[in-house]
Amino acid sequence: MAEIDNMFRSMRVAAAGMNAQGTRLRVIAENIANVDSLGQTPGSSPYRRKTVTFRNELDRSIGMDTLRVDKIGVDRSEFEKRFDPRHPAADADGYVLVPNVSTLVEMMDMREAQRSYEANLSVIKASRKMLGSTIDVLRR
Repeated sequence: MAEIDNMFRSMRVAAAGMNAQGTRLRVIAENIANVDSLGQTPGSSPYRRKTVTFRNELDRSIGMDTLRVDKIGVDRSEFEKRFDPRHPAADADGYVLVPNVSTLVEMMDMREAQRSYEANLSVIKASRKMLGSTIDVLRR
């Protein structure tokens, strides 16, 4: 039954995609949660935005490439400065380094990851429905 095998393969590929997007969503949530996490002493760095990169990986059990998280890295872009001379992390000129996190960018990334997650979930639901229909036909 090649059709049934293909349905299971499609579900495995979609599940791998959901797992990868779930990781991406967790990293985005961490970035948003730390948008105001400043250093505590002069010269200390604030929270640095994290990024997720993906790779295709051969899943030998199904003989197909699936999406996997390659690594969770950090965004090396420059920190901005905010004038706040009373903050403990302020430099001699009264400026504090702020995280390199943009809430707008994170929200756009979150929406994209959510759509990808939902698309993979739709593949699983459709495959399950087809599998159920196939089993019903075979029972008759």
